[in-house]
Amino acid sequence: MKLPKQHTKFLLFLTLFMLLPNLAAAEFRSVAVQKAIVYDSPSAQGKKLYLLGQGYPVEVIVNLSDWIKVRDQQGGLSWIDAKQLSSKRFLLIIPQVAEIKQTPDSGGVVLGRVEKDVVLELLEAPKNGWVKVMHHDG
Repeated sequence: MKLPKQHTKFLLFLTLFMLLPNLAAAEFRSVAVQKAIVYDSPSAQGKKLYLLGQGYPVEVIVNLSDWIKVRDQQGGLSWIDAKQLSSKRFLLIIPQVAEIKQTPDSGGVVLGRVEKDVVLELLEAPKNGWVKVMHHDG
C-alpha cells in the first residue's frame, strides 16, 4: 500500500500491542539484509529452515555473539547469523487489517489501512497503546 508522500510519518494503533508493558523487557532485532537464512543450530553447517525478509522483527532469546537464537512471530525458535540482524525496530501487522491514523487517538483521521503481515518501522516508543510508524514506501 502506497501512502501520499506528505504522510512520511504517521501513527498506527495496533491492537496486538495491548501487552506492550510485558514486551518492554524483551530484546528485539530486525532482519538487516534483503533475505536472511535461519538455521536449526548456531552454525552455517546447520539445517537451513527458511528465509526471513528485510525488516522482519524477531525476539532475541540467546546471544552467542556470532549467532543469535530468535523467536519469530509464529513462536518458532531458530538461529541466525548476528551480522544479518539490526537493532532497528520494526513491527509486523498481526490483525487482518490495521488502520493508519494521523494522530494518536481513536477519532484521528484515517490515512490508510495496512494488511496482515506488512512490516512497519517503529519510529517512537509506544505511548498509551499507540506507536508512531513508517511504511517503507513513505
